[in-house]
Amino acid sequence: MTAFTRPTVRLGRGRALSEGTLVASTNDLKNGMVLDLDGQLWTVIWFQHHKPGKGNTVVRTKLKHVLSGKVVDRTFNSDTKVDTATVDRRQMQYLYHDGDAYVFMDTADYSQLVISEDTMGDAKNYLLENGMVNVALHEGIPLFVDMPTSVELEVTYTEPGLQGDRSTGGTKPATVETGLQIQVPLFIVTGEKVKVDTRDGSYLGRV
Repeated sequence: MTAFTRPTVRLGRGRALSEGTLVASTNDLKNGMVLDLDGQLWTVIWFQHHKPGKGNTVVRTKLKHVLSGKVVDRTFNSDTKVDTATVDRRQMQYLYHDGDAYVFMDTADYSQLVISEDTMGDAKNYLLENGMVNVALHEGIPLFVDMPTSVELEVTYTEPGLQGDRSTGGTKPATVETGLQIQVPLFIVTGEKVKVDTRDGSYLGRV
């Protein structure tokens, strides 16, 4: 099964250099933006504008290599021009997991796309069959999966709590239906649904 073709949507501001490339300013960086640096694609996962005492403002970033998943720190001067890659974001339905492959279906034309476990990253910890996600692609190649900020998952196992646990403020480990282990308040029991933050796996509350 292969990726299908559809016109891409360009992200970021700037003029087009060539097909698939734009120029943007480092002042316009956003999380999720894909940079083309020396022919390598990097996703911005964190950035911060910083002004030293007497120096010029710089932009500190954490960049994740699209293919290898390697994360590096890189600092740019403010308003430096950088190339950004065109990205096509498509809404897809997660179908099933087969070995180290995750299979999705485009709800617009029912085409299927296979994404590797490495590309999935932490998103695989929050996926439920038939769930909807946004998949980012560059020239038909999956870059990453955009999960909602939070998801609702059932607790499949946790140690029983004790009477009065609501007031203690303690936590305990719990396994949710995707296999992920999180920390939950002591009063949570097996079978309950909880809301989980997909950015860091933290417990947000009961459903």
